[in-house]
Amino acid sequence: MRYSADHKAQTRERLLQSSGAIAKHGGFSATGVDGLMKAIGLSGGAFYSHFSSKNELFAAIVERELSHSVELLGNAEDGSGAKLQKCLDLYLSMAHVEQPDSGCAIPSLGAEIARAELPVREQAEHWLVRLQQAWAAVLEDGDLAWAILAQCVGALVVARMLATPQRQQEVLASSRALLSKTLTPGGN
Repeated sequence: MRYSADHKAQTRERLLQSSGAIAKHGGFSATGVDGLMKAIGLSGGAFYSHFSSKNELFAAIVERELSHSVELLGNAEDGSGAKLQKCLDLYLSMAHVEQPDSGCAIPSLGAEIARAELPVREQAEHWLVRLQQAWAAVLEDGDLAWAILAQCVGALVVARMLATPQRQQEVLASSRALLSKTLTPGGN
């Protein structure tokens, strides 16, 4: 039975969404094609009508997830640091620590992206540079934008590594305090 182009596009989107969540929760390489397809109620054989390889799916997940992060974190409509500070507070939250499948892909998939083929790393670089440029425009400092991005990702990775919520909260609170001082005029 032939499916419409719209049905195929919807299935591809469901696969991307589901696979992104699975990858962020347990790692991309840890789940096979059959498991990814089973999550959306299809057989593994149907995978190849959407992607030619698992690597192609990973590249699509990286693009989808990081472009979404740029939409959420990179849009500072008011041109001030207030929206950026609010984004950073949400990013450095226990909800983000506890729900990697619905959060930013960078802390969850960064190591896998670093080991991926060049086109995947180039895709990641494209979106990270866009985020850095958006923050640099608000902060009027490109180096500070990179430093804040690295601080946020690192703090989230460290918090997720820790076993106790108290220690996780300490890492997040310390990072939020440092960033608040950094972003407050005269706070350095």
